[in-house]
Amino acid sequence: MAVRPGLWPALLGIVLAAWLHGTGAQQSATVANPVPGANPDLLPHFLVEPEDVYIVKNKPVLLVCKAMPATQIFFKCNGEWVRQVDHVIERSTDDSSGLPAMEVRINVSRQQVEKVFGLEEYWCQCVAWSSSGTTKSQKAYIRIAYLRKNFEQEPLAKEVSLEQGIVLPCRPPEGIPPAEVEWLRNEDLVDPSLDPNVYITREHSLVVRQARLADTANYTCVAKNIVARRRSASAAVIVYVNGGWSTWTEWSVCSASCGRGWQKRSRSCTNPAPLNGGAFCEGQNVQKTACATLCPVDGSWSPWSKWSACGLDCTHWRSRECSDPAPRNGGEECRGADLDTRNCTSDLCVHTASGPEDVALYVGLIAVAVCLLLLLLVLILVYCRKKEGLDSDVADSSILTSGFQPVSIKPSKADNPHLLTIQPDLSTTTTTCQGSLCPRQDGPSPKFQLANGHLLSPLGGGRHTLHHSSPTSEAEDFVSRLSTQNYFRSLPRGTSNMTYGTFNFLGGRLMIPNTGISLLIPPDAIPRGKIYEIYLTLHKPEDVRLPLAGCQTLLSPIVSCGPPGVLLTRPVILAMDHCGEPCPESWSLRLKKQSCEGSWEDVLHLGEEAPSHLYYCQLEAGACYVFTEQLGRFALVGEALSVAATKRLKLLLFAPVACTSLEYNIRVYCLHDTHDALKEVVQLEKQLGGQLIQEPRVLHFKDSYHNLRLSIHDVPSSLWKSKLLVSYQEIPFYHIWNGTQQYLHCTFTLERVSPSTSDLACKVWVWQVEGDGQSFNINFNITKDTRFAELLALESEGGVPALVGPSAFKIPFLIRQKIITSLDPPCSRGADWRTLAQKLHLDSHLSFFASKPSPTAMILNLWEARHFPNGNLSQLAAAVAGLGQPDAGLFTVSEAEC
Repeated sequence: MAVRPGLWPALLGIVLAAWLHGTGAQQSATVANPVPGANPDLLPHFLVEPEDVYIVKNKPVLLVCKAMPATQIFFKCNGEWVRQVDHVIERSTDDSSGLPAMEVRINVSRQQVEKVFGLEEYWCQCVAWSSSGTTKSQKAYIRIAYLRKNFEQEPLAKEVSLEQGIVLPCRPPEGIPPAEVEWLRNEDLVDPSLDPNVYITREHSLVVRQARLADTANYTCVAKNIVARRRSASAAVIVYVNGGWSTWTEWSVCSASCGRGWQKRSRSCTNPAPLNGGAFCEGQNVQKTACATLCPVDGSWSPWSKWSACGLDCTHWRSRECSDPAPRNGGEECRGADLDTRNCTSDLCVHTASGPEDVALYVGLIAVAVCLLLLLLVLILVYCRKKEGLDSDVADSSILTSGFQPVSIKPSKADNPHLLTIQPDLSTTTTTCQGSLCPRQDGPSPKFQLANGHLLSPLGGGRHTLHHSSPTSEAEDFVSRLSTQNYFRSLPRGTSNMTYGTFNFLGGRLMIPNTGISLLIPPDAIPRGKIYEIYLTLHKPEDVRLPLAGCQTLLSPIVSCGPPGVLLTRPVILAMDHCGEPCPESWSLRLKKQSCEGSWEDVLHLGEEAPSHLYYCQLEAGACYVFTEQLGRFALVGEALSVAATKRLKLLLFAPVACTSLEYNIRVYCLHDTHDALKEVVQLEKQLGGQLIQEPRVLHFKDSYHNLRLSIHDVPSSLWKSKLLVSYQEIPFYHIWNGTQQYLHCTFTLERVSPSTSDLACKVWVWQVEGDGQSFNINFNITKDTRFAELLALESEGGVPALVGPSAFKIPFLIRQKIITSLDPPCSRGADWRTLAQKLHLDSHLSFFASKPSPTAMILNLWEARHFPNGNLSQLAAAVAGLGQPDAGLFTVSEAEC
């Protein structure tokens, strides 16, 4: 059969196409199929082959194929020929070889790929032919690109110690093509090539070999491909540093220059200091040890030897030695001569009699001796008369009116800085008291002999006039004088938290109004003949640096009384509030005192007091009474022994008196349950124009390391809008437990919907996590409701801040002396000071009272400190009168009678 020459190419193309359909569908690489007998150099070869592509969203992809020499090129996708109309063909001729070239392009849409989705991958391939045969290109796979939203695993927050390894895992979302992962640290790209301490694993986890403080940050895992970019939740990594002790300091010098004493050394939690919530150092920061110093022994003379025989010069002698004992350890040598020589008149001694001149000499010496003796007698008489005038009977009103008033303070004499000149006060007023405590004649008292007068009327039945005056206002001059001394430069320059007065042996009292702080100076605490100017000061915690270690917390205000170093013959009593819940199993309580050098020392461990100690403390539910014979700066510090240790917090709610804007602020204060802390907040709120809107509450705050949370609830949304963006506010545990930060509070800001809104009803909750809590129900009119304003009205305590002489005491002076005289001696029937202490519930301090010269005076002093100015003198009188009479009291007394 003959075929026209023009039909051969077409026929050859059909045959080749049929052959390719049967044999080339499974090929993935370029494959050539030459025609038998044809020139293999003229087979098509591809200049451009189709490549793998991804369909992003709904955008079609373009596949390109170019071959030379080529007479035909067609695309086949998933085994099916693409229609000729879908091809875009460009023909050309190669300039160098003159061979024909062809380029073909097709578009593949998302819909075409989705038709076979799930069956097999979608692929396309080019087939080019020429007169010498056919060639197939490589397969190009077309895939739909995506990236899911959710990470299979996100990094989690961590807290690690310094130099510990950190591993933050991250498994990105599923996607095509697979997502690439990178890490951000505080939104900055983490580049392992720049930081050898960081690397990223094949599983995309971020690894920090050794944690540094700079690694504290928020870390984010980022996954991305050609479709999208996804971010994981940020993971907060905190690198904390546990505290470490510094090396111990050298041991201090022994506290005693002679005999047994103690020495100490200290260390600080600064090597390193705790950071980012790291644990505080465990253990004590101060160590003490006993020490002994050899006491210097002064030399003393041995007894004189016997007189020697009389010599030819009419003298004989005797000697002694400095050996009884001999001086050692730096002691002083004996004073005086070790040899004594005198004239002798032995019969064996022959000498010439003296002339008239010797006789005159002896007479003159005798006359001088007589004159010196007379002068000495005169001096003794003058001294006795002066002493008698100073120690005259207390009933003399001149002693009460001119010697013990808080009058103008004058500069002290140069030779005695503690002795002040007192000018008479012409502005004194007189108060007349008359009264007696009559004995019931049921039987004789075993202790009191009342034949000469009544128990509470030692001056007889007449009227007795006592003088007193108000203290002068010279605080500024007093503070300026104190500030010239180094020790007093830390005293506050204001006068609202300071008081002072001038006192002598009759004693007195200093008080800082509305703080619960007072200083009782009992009679005879100041030596007779001395006059002291004494002050009492309340310090703000931020003005005095009180170092606290471990779990220690400040429980009381920091109080100074002075001047330090003055001589006291009896303990004074310092009274101050505290906020601890006294429980021996939960607290270790210590009284701290600041030395003149500025360091703080533990002078008393409550519960371990020695009766002969210089300090003693009577601890009650809300106050402590410190007996001390040394004035200075004091503070009560507690160390929690268990999580059951609690402090009392006073919760107060304040709001503006007048609201001129739409915003309304409610301030919730959390402060120590002491009078001084309350006074400071009340004065601050007066300056801010605030008023109390709820009755104060007490919250027991535990040593559990949990914060204090505050929240506001049930705010009527139709009238008010809360601006609080979180569900609650927090005050950190250490801010409260440390006790040195003032005015701790949180503010809740509300906004009125309308200026006419005046009624507010809501709830405020204050609670410690896993601890105690309080709820305040607020329901009042912000424009006119002031029913809580009077709850915190500051009242003056006991009138003037300085009281001197008998006016400072509830018990009359002579009655006090009679009680002391009667109860100090032991009594076989038990009617002595021990029974009085039991009646006044002070029997736990019997050993301390017994160590003092007058136990009864200590008991009465403590009663005065605890019960001034509102003490019931009748109850004390009944306790005294009932000693030895358990069935009935012997005496009665009323306040009006005293």
